[in-house]
Amino acid sequence: DLVGRILDGSGSPLDGGPPLAPAAFRDVNGAPLNPVVRDHPSEFIETGISAIDGLNTLVRGQKLPIFSGFGLPATQLAARIAADARVPGRTGEEFVVVFAAIGITEREASFFRRFFVETGALEYAVLFLNLAEDPAIERLLTPRAALTVAEHLGFEEGMHVLVILTDVTNYCEALREIAAAREEIPGRRGYPGYMYTDLASLYERAGRIHGRAGSVTQLPILSMPDDDVTHPIPDLTGYITEGQIVLSRELDRRGIVPPIDVLASLSRLMNAGIGDGKTRDDHRGVADQLYAFLARGRELRRLVSIVGEQALSDDDRRLLAFAESFEERFVGQGSGRRSIEDTLDLAWELLGGFRPEELKRIKPPHVEARLRKEDVR
Repeated sequence: DLVGRILDGSGSPLDGGPPLAPAAFRDVNGAPLNPVVRDHPSEFIETGISAIDGLNTLVRGQKLPIFSGFGLPATQLAARIAADARVPGRTGEEFVVVFAAIGITEREASFFRRFFVETGALEYAVLFLNLAEDPAIERLLTPRAALTVAEHLGFEEGMHVLVILTDVTNYCEALREIAAAREEIPGRRGYPGYMYTDLASLYERAGRIHGRAGSVTQLPILSMPDDDVTHPIPDLTGYITEGQIVLSRELDRRGIVPPIDVLASLSRLMNAGIGDGKTRDDHRGVADQLYAFLARGRELRRLVSIVGEQALSDDDRRLLAFAESFEERFVGQGSGRRSIEDTLDLAWELLGGFRPEELKRIKPPHVEARLRKEDVR
C-alpha cells in the first residue's frame, strides 16, 4: 500500500489519501546486517543515460552517489533516473523507486510531484518530501524512514528497490545544526566528528542478501559547497560508497545535458555488471577506448590554449574533434532515453573516425566483427 504514495519526511500522507495502515513496525535505524550474508552486486541497471550506462555502470545493490554543485541539474537527473531505470531482459520483476527529498524548497517539491505524476513513475514509487521549512530533526528522520521502507520492500517483499536521496548536504547541515545545539565538540568545518559513522549508517543499508530475491540500490545526491570535492561531505561519502558520478559546471555552461564529467566519475562495481550475457561482450573494451581518447583530447584542448591549434598534427586534430563530438553527442543526449545497445552503437560510431590499429584498448575480434557489420550495411 505504500507504493504510489506521497509522504512527508516523517511518513505522514501528503497526497490526500487515507492514513497508512501499518502491517508491521520497524526501527528506522535498521538492523545490523551480517557481512557474511551479503551477496555481491552483479546485475546491470539500465538508467537510460549513456554516460552512466556506458562508462560508469550502475548495478543492483550498489551505492553510487552523484556529486553535484549548487545550481547544477542534479535533481532533474535524479528524477530522470527514477522514471527511466530498468533491468534489461527481466520481465515480471517488481521494480520500485523510493525517492527521499531532504530539505527542498516548495518549488522543488512541486516539480517532483508533477514529474512523477506526468511520467507515470508514481505508480511504482514512494515519495518522501521534507521541506526546508520543516524542523531540522525531521531531515535526520527522512532518509532513515525511506530506507526502512526500501528494506521492507526489498528484503521482505522481494522487490528490487532504487533509493534516491537528495540532497545529502541538507542532511549533513541539519546534523551540524543539531550537534551545535547539543554543544557537542565540532570536527572538520564544524561538522560533528561522528559524521562519517552517521553517513555510513545510511549508505551501508544498500545491498543484496543471499537467499533473498530483492535488492536495495542507492543513488544519493549531494551538492559540494564551492564545488570542492575535498569538502567533508563528498570526501567522507567517497570513502564509503562504490564510486561517484560527478557533474561538471563547464559542461553545464555549454548546454550539455546531462553535464556528467565521465573522467572524474567512477563506478567500482562496473566490471561486475557488464560483459557477455549482461550488457555486451565488447562493452569493457569500448569504454576503455573512449576513456583513453577523451583523456588525450582533453590534454590537447589545454595545449591548444597555450600554443594554438596550428602546432597540432593531423592525429591530434582528430582526437580534439573526437573529444568535442563525444561531449556533445554521447554525454549530451538531451532528455531522450538510450538503451545500452544504442549507447554502445553510438560509441562505435564515434570511434569510426580512427583506424582499426589505433583502437588498442578493444580486443581485435570485436574490432573485426564491427568492421564486418559495417561492410554488410
